[in-house]
Amino acid sequence: MNIQPIGVHHPKIKHVQSVQNNSAPNPQKLFVAEGLWAHNLLLANDTYVDTFFWCPEAAYGDEARKRAEEIAARARVSYEVSLKTFTRISERDKPDGLLSLARLPQWDPEAIRFGKSALVMVADGMEIPGNLGTLIRTLDACRADCLVLTNRRTRLTHPKVFRASQGMVLTLPIVEFDSPEEAVDWLKRKRFDVYLADTENARSYRSYPYEDRRTAFVLGAERYGIPKAWYDAGFKRVFIPMMGSADSLNVSISAAVMLFEARAQKEGW
Repeated sequence: MNIQPIGVHHPKIKHVQSVQNNSAPNPQKLFVAEGLWAHNLLLANDTYVDTFFWCPEAAYGDEARKRAEEIAARARVSYEVSLKTFTRISERDKPDGLLSLARLPQWDPEAIRFGKSALVMVADGMEIPGNLGTLIRTLDACRADCLVLTNRRTRLTHPKVFRASQGMVLTLPIVEFDSPEEAVDWLKRKRFDVYLADTENARSYRSYPYEDRRTAFVLGAERYGIPKAWYDAGFKRVFIPMMGSADSLNVSISAAVMLFEARAQKEGW
């Protein structure tokens, strides 16, 4: 590959670090992808690659070099870096000499089309990037149609979101609203049955019919709960019975329990 070598003080190295650390504006929603598996996902999903960094000294095997050639051919710009420089920008152990700044897909909430049995999860106030990534992976496993985020307190471009989602942040439609009121209005216009995950005045999540109807569940952050706007909308409430001493489940586990029940009803498992 005939690509330009750069050193540790090059502005592009600082750019990668700023994306990793969220220390500068990121209007393009660039994220850092590292290693062979991540770059296989970028290629498989035709993801836009802004900048590619190749470190031959850190590569393991011929497959890494082959992927490097493919990524370099499609990236807007590509650079070769030394092992010392690569170590400065990499957060993974043995990332195969491959690191890219790639762009997350953008989803227009009005452009998403839903079938009569659509399944959506709303997460309000997500704070921990690993939890957000795991939630995205869970929604993919349930073949959910969309994730809706309101009052988000962690960034989708965080490296832990990409890793915890197993790259599913590239394929699952994710839409964000500036306020819960906007999300409420959108779900009503799209004719969703909406259920709030709560324990007060609630029925078991298994007591409602979900087949042949559009279904959305709303989960709040453990610290803040579900905002008042969701309750003002008059939506029904569901809870997951807790039979031990703990009074709640991790957000992604709660999502999995409810989503798989809804999916099972919709498909007659």
